[in-house]
Amino acid sequence: MQDNPLVTIICLCYNQEDYVLESLFSVINQDYPSIQLIIVDDCSTDNSKSIIKKWRTDFPKIEFIANKTNLGSTQSFNKALKKAKGEYIIDLAADDVLLPNCVTSQINAFKNTTYKNLGIVYGNVELITEKGEFESYYFPVDRFQKVITARTTGDIYKSVLSGGDSICSVSAMIKKTVFDHLNGYDETLVYEDLDFWIRASRIYEFDFIDDILMQKRIVPNSLGTDFFKKKDSRAQKINHSTYLILKKAIDLNKTNEENKAILKRIHFEMILASKTSNLKLLLKYILLEIKLRIHLMAS
Repeated sequence: MQDNPLVTIICLCYNQEDYVLESLFSVINQDYPSIQLIIVDDCSTDNSKSIIKKWRTDFPKIEFIANKTNLGSTQSFNKALKKAKGEYIIDLAADDVLLPNCVTSQINAFKNTTYKNLGIVYGNVELITEKGEFESYYFPVDRFQKVITARTTGDIYKSVLSGGDSICSVSAMIKKTVFDHLNGYDETLVYEDLDFWIRASRIYEFDFIDDILMQKRIVPNSLGTDFFKKKDSRAQKINHSTYLILKKAIDLNKTNEENKAILKRIHFEMILASKTSNLKLLLKYILLEIKLRIHLMAS
């Protein structure tokens, strides 16, 4: 590995006028010297686009893609990915903030790894409010800011399938070759991370950095809050994407243990579908479970 391999940071913005400058400056202020920043505005309806354009007058070499229509996060990211020149990629939301040593810590993890097929590294995150005030940590920590519960690393495929050991997606650095191999994000989905982690962990190893790498802002309209909304059209689209992801994942499984792992996740999603009164989705999960159990009995 080169001493300072190029890292491409793709910053996706949609209606984040209050936060985008802090996010962009957190990239500019990294203590790592070799960064390509690509900004994508996904046809924001607020002042995000004009704020970014004004900011770029001081940083004219930074690439900016302004979507003419709203494409969604998966298509917008893939659009920027085609322009990425870095060996490593970070997917940054325009309301999140990288701590100054984030990129250096991630690159060092790749440099010092003992894994032979490492594709992704990720770390811990400080969760902050809309006003930037501390709320909690993504993974609970002790008084030394080290995780209380050790993370699963290396081959984490079964862990990702079951959903019991979630990855902090926003703190991830990913080899560009992983994106190339997997053809980027699946653009048919409303959200990207679960599907990408499943497909990536089938092939590559993951490692965890036990440090706080960035700040993730918790806002009322964030994707994470929409999974649990009752009779909400956006929530239904998001949760249907999860169904499609798990249905695809079954085809990747090679062992009964892996099928049992995905059954755990299916059970969780069935409970969620019931709580959100999404009876059509609940029925789909019941049929999916029956099909999977028949396969287990036959094998």
